[in-house]
Amino acid sequence: MTMKEEKFISFDLFSGVGGLTEGLRKAGFNTKFAFEIDEIASKAYSLNHKDTVVIMQDIREVNLKDIEKKLNGLEIHLLAGCPPCQGFSSIRRLNKAKPIDDPRNDLINEYVRFVEYFKPYTIMLENVPWLEQDKLFIEAKRKLEMLGYKIDVAVVNVKDFGIPQNRKRLVMIGSRIGHISIAKPSKKKVTVRDCIGELPNPKNSKDKLHKIFPDHTKKIKELIKDIPHDGGSRKDLGNERQLACHKNNNIGFSDVYGRLRWDDYSSTITGGCLNPSKGRFLHPVQDRCISAREAALLQSFPKKYLFPTDVPKGNIALMIGNALPPKFSYYQAKNIKKHLLKYLPKTSGG
Repeated sequence: MTMKEEKFISFDLFSGVGGLTEGLRKAGFNTKFAFEIDEIASKAYSLNHKDTVVIMQDIREVNLKDIEKKLNGLEIHLLAGCPPCQGFSSIRRLNKAKPIDDPRNDLINEYVRFVEYFKPYTIMLENVPWLEQDKLFIEAKRKLEMLGYKIDVAVVNVKDFGIPQNRKRLVMIGSRIGHISIAKPSKKKVTVRDCIGELPNPKNSKDKLHKIFPDHTKKIKELIKDIPHDGGSRKDLGNERQLACHKNNNIGFSDVYGRLRWDDYSSTITGGCLNPSKGRFLHPVQDRCISAREAALLQSFPKKYLFPTDVPKGNIALMIGNALPPKFSYYQAKNIKKHLLKYLPKTSGG
């Protein structure tokens, strides 16, 4: 491997299917190690990133000295990660002031443990917006600053970075070699039509992932068929045709069985993206939910990104919905790379 290829070394913590790593790769980073406890997500990751060593283990049990030995003296230029955020999710909390008591909430401390041990030149963390208010994040940020990292934190929307999806995220980046700011938005609008408009009907596709979408009872199929194309909602059908579970004012049901709009952004792609009862996930004009491939594309995964198709549909939806959009990761990593080139000595390969 050449010096140029070796230069920017990265780690991906809580790597999932590799959305973050995909963005890092396109920005010029070489992810040496990825850490993911879920077997199916690790399989998906390895299908696409064959040169990365995936540590499939509870991150709290990872021996950092063992990882250091395997690095063989290489320095880490970027340590990035997206700790599980289920307890902080607005969907789980239903807008309550406090996070759900979830044992995964404290995994942000493992992120800090890795930073403290390896002292990478730069760091990046992505999560749900509400995390910014939590005492665990506030304390983690304080510790990172005490370690010498200059930190920038902001809540941004991935739609402002050329991604066809309305998805607000918390981003934290830091550097111990100079001041750094979060990447500025590209402001290029990419729509649902731009992203999935040319895909064939799943029935005519050879793509196994595109063929994965839910089947429904006759009653639900008739309901979907009558929802107006290009942004229509179940509310357009009148109160008499609402499902019993929707005839209340629960905010969690406000956007279900809605169609995406061709010339707008999609709604947030979540772990329920293959179930129209979980959100606005109906195809703009076809009488069905979006397919797994369409969901992945709306997340900005490449068209040929591989996912295991021999696993339950719910697992596939979770893998896609929980991922960090690769294109968003790319913009942030490209910005960090520019920072590294500015501040690192040219003798290190710059």
